[in-house]
Amino acid sequence: MKTTIVGLGLIGGSVALGLRRAGVATELVGVDASAANGLKAVELGLVDKILTEDKALSTADLIILSIPVNALNAFLPAVLDIVKKDAVVIDAGSTKTSICKSVATHPKRSQFVASHPIAGTENSGPTAAFDGLFKGKTNIICEAGKSSVEALNTAMKVFDALEMKTIFMEADEHDRHVAYVSHLSHVSSFLLGQTVLDIEKDEKNIFDLAGSGFASTVRLAKSSPDMWTPIFEQNVEYLSQALLEYIMHLQKFHYHLMKRDTKELHRIMSKANEIRRVLDQHTDKQKTS
Repeated sequence: MKTTIVGLGLIGGSVALGLRRAGVATELVGVDASAANGLKAVELGLVDKILTEDKALSTADLIILSIPVNALNAFLPAVLDIVKKDAVVIDAGSTKTSICKSVATHPKRSQFVASHPIAGTENSGPTAAFDGLFKGKTNIICEAGKSSVEALNTAMKVFDALEMKTIFMEADEHDRHVAYVSHLSHVSSFLLGQTVLDIEKDEKNIFDLAGSGFASTVRLAKSSPDMWTPIFEQNVEYLSQALLEYIMHLQKFHYHLMKRDTKELHRIMSKANEIRRVLDQHTDKQKTS
């Protein structure tokens, strides 16, 4: 398939590499708002060439959209306006409700597959892309009933080539779940990093004490604000709810800490340890599926 990748960063670039390896894409065309990113993507072999939006979109059999979610809302309807009648459009946005609403009544809605391949690192740009990013990870397709059988088959071919496990959800359900398991963890990491940076202004040796636990906890704070600010804004309702619940738990912990109630602190941490069992069961289930 002649494939166009819009957005040549970590996700778009890694998709391109995976599709090239699997032989799904016979020709890879890139589109990026940054001319420098486009040139680097060609240099790295992520895509074969860079074309203008109109030419790249109107001639492609498959279009992958990997751009910030706020841009997707306005861009997606214009993409469907221009694509061929048998072309398939897949997005990789981390929120789904607003994106799906943007094309809910579009005459070519059936050619669009709303997807969220859940994978990533804290790095960004074409140089961050690598083949294998998606291997063994979960992909979510939303509103599958509004996509044609042909479009869904093409999407499954793409995600199978990337070696992902695909599950299906409605858009609202997706946004509620990712607010807790993805978006909240990023907020926590950003603000923990900010808290320590504020302390470091007065305590110059604090980073000499930072071990692997700190590094792993704040790893997500190195993620791109350009990408995550729109994600937070698009999922404000569910993220706000998740933050309120998280703050409530922090306040409870702080209360028992100030009371020196070690028994209750131990109980809270022991209950939190249950996450290990849940995650281990999920990992075992994935290995046997």
